[in-house]
Amino acid sequence: MVRHRLTPVVYTLAGVEALAKAVVEAGGDPLPVHLKVDTGMHRVGCFPEEAAALAELVASRDELVLEGCCTHFAVADEPDHPSTAGQRRVFEQVLSALEETGRRPPVVHAANSAAAVLLPETRYDLVRAGIALYGLPPAPALAGRLPLRPALSLRALVSHVKILEAGSRVSYGLRYEMGRRARVATVPIGYADGVPRALAASGGEVLVGGARRPIAGTVTMDQLMVDVGDDPVAVGDEVVLLGRQGGEEITATEWAERVGTIAYEVVCQIGPRVPRRYR
Repeated sequence: MVRHRLTPVVYTLAGVEALAKAVVEAGGDPLPVHLKVDTGMHRVGCFPEEAAALAELVASRDELVLEGCCTHFAVADEPDHPSTAGQRRVFEQVLSALEETGRRPPVVHAANSAAAVLLPETRYDLVRAGIALYGLPPAPALAGRLPLRPALSLRALVSHVKILEAGSRVSYGLRYEMGRRARVATVPIGYADGVPRALAASGGEVLVGGARRPIAGTVTMDQLMVDVGDDPVAVGDEVVLLGRQGGEEITATEWAERVGTIAYEVVCQIGPRVPRRYR
């Protein structure tokens, strides 16, 4: 952090001391730090009653500069939950205490994507947008509150095509039965790449030729199969797992609802061996 001049958050005595020591060893300018206060999320952060003392400790170290103070909301994506207002009250009390001691820093921040959308009063001096940077709503209930557009698509190419007779069963467990004679396309992407193994069992689809087509059977580690019916699909054709093709679109939120998770987990689970192409 010191070498690259990153701005860390601190919330323990040990963290403050370790950073100060690193600055001394690096011989650089004083390092700006932000004090994080746990107002109810209970992940990291000092307790509110510890904030003033930690702020004083940072201020007493020549190697550090107290530049900011922050907290994090636990349920900002649930608009009617009372805990967010409670967290903000506690945070405001901490800021007032720092003001009284002359240690309130110039930068204050609390809002994640959901709070930034729903609660303008929590924006303070900056916001920490996360899932919104993907162009995805922080929760399905917040869809449409901002004109977000997905920034990510997940695509692959057909690697093999076969024709199966009616009654044929596909993939591990042989749970998918062909209702008629039809083409099945194999796509070289699987749960090792971030496609949920349970997606097919919950009605998961992909886009081929601008049309929705069902995933045929269990998603395997490196491959999945698609029932493309009578469509003339060939090796090399594009398959869209997340994104738009023609007039159809499949979103991370759709996947999340199918497998019982959140869109953030869906996009974070796309594996490192999937090539990234930036446009």
